[in-house]
Amino acid sequence: MEYRQPVYSPPPGAVDLLLIRHGESEPARPGQSFALVDGQGDPALHPQGHAQAARIADRLRGDPIAALYVTSLRRTHQTAAPLAQALGLTPHIEPDLREVSLGDWDGGLYRIKAAQGDPLYRRAQTEQEWGLIPGAETTAALHARVATALARIAAAHPGQRIAAFVHGGVIGAALAIATGARAFAFNGAANGSISRLVLHDGAMILRGFNDTVHLD
Repeated sequence: MEYRQPVYSPPPGAVDLLLIRHGESEPARPGQSFALVDGQGDPALHPQGHAQAARIADRLRGDPIAALYVTSLRRTHQTAAPLAQALGLTPHIEPDLREVSLGDWDGGLYRIKAAQGDPLYRRAQTEQEWGLIPGAETTAALHARVATALARIAAAHPGQRIAAFVHGGVIGAALAIATGARAFAFNGAANGSISRLVLHDGAMILRGFNDTVHLD
């Protein structure tokens, strides 16, 4: 008799959720704003982002993915498109997984402020509070809507593997909720990266973060 080390598999009825950050989007430029959707910047993918989307599709086309989700912002639709075509699936839109609303800094200004090391940007990072940015959504509000969206997905897809194309701030929020880590602990997932949560009986289990092997 011998007992080998077990290989993890989600519990029966769990949702195996892949959180995929959209590909790189077009650059911000001083004095120019991205097109806005409901007050949020809506840049298209950069050519590098389209290349990342193709590599995601190559990585996942053989996975038993039952459904795809995107947000209300086009960079997630564009990133999901190659995999949706490969799998023959039409993505569902989940608005509550849209990126954190950055208020007065939306439309590309946030990137410029971050690159310049603006004092208010540094303070928001230190205190882990989006709401310090003028007009921005609070961290608590972001976490509340992300948790609500994940609960909806879990209820709709018991026992299935799902892929959701989302945003860096949303991945950070979801993984902080799952682990009880500080709010910004998982911010900064790479464009095109894959993170993994298992959702079961109201609990969230982190199984992977920032997997980029398909992009190397």
